Amino acid sequence: MFSHSIRLLAAISLCVSAQAWAQSAEKQPAEKKSARPVKAVTVNGKPIPRSRVEFIVKQRTAQGQPDTEQARQSILDNLITQEAVAQEAERRGYGKNAEVRTQLELLRQQILVQAMVQDHLKAHPVKDEEMLAEYNKLKASRSDKEYQARHILVDKDTEANEIIAQLKKGAKFEDLAKQSKDPGSKDKGGDLDWNSPQGFVKPFSDALTKLEKGKYTETPVQTQFGWHVIQLDDVRTTQFPSFETVKQQMVSRMQEQEVQKLVREVRAKAKIE
Repeated sequence: MFSHSIRLLAAISLCVSAQAWAQSAEKQPAEKKSARPVKAVTVNGKPIPRSRVEFIVKQRTAQGQPDTEQARQSILDNLITQEAVAQEAERRGYGKNAEVRTQLELLRQQILVQAMVQDHLKAHPVKDEEMLAEYNKLKASRSDKEYQARHILVDKDTEANEIIAQLKKGAKFEDLAKQSKDPGSKDKGGDLDWNSPQGFVKPFSDALTKLEKGKYTETPVQTQFGWHVIQLDDVRTTQFPSFETVKQQMVSRMQEQEVQKLVREVRAKAKIE
């Protein structure tokens, strides 16, 4: 109940602020004009710092919204409402509620972690040469071909050998695939769609890449999943995406790796009893 109320109040706050900025955007003249700071106010004797308004203004302008006096006043009005309701909640004792205190502490920790992570990433930016090295490493590890394959997965090699024997007698691979224990492909004739060799476990990909188009493995292939009979339907050449195409994705990926490294280091130093 408490979490729902907090989310509701936050949603109202965001909604009012968003509406105010949208309205101000419509009325703003073509030339840019700096808005004057709002006047300082108090609610039941407690001041609302101008820094709160400026914080929200900074967030909105970062999203491309205009900074106008009307928008600032609407933000201030919203903060006044929020402060009045929060004070009333404190007066009624909600600040002493265990669940509310837990949520406040969790939120405090999240904000602290976010601030530390942002500063860490600013101090350790991803460099173009690092991204290019990672890109070339990924490119070298990828095959320039994709394979359209089918398979039949069973528990025992004797079962796989029996399937191979039936194929040699003219049975259709698609029909025999119905006895496969792979639920994702058994009803599609064993079809695994297009994949690079790296999309399969090594014993499977090794056997697949040695096959000729239209042929199947005449010896069962064992993996950790069981025994496979594999058929290669087609092969096509693929083009690895350009560095510029995947650059932003690589930034995100390498930033995530940097954050994970930071977290591991901090946790390793923590005294956990």
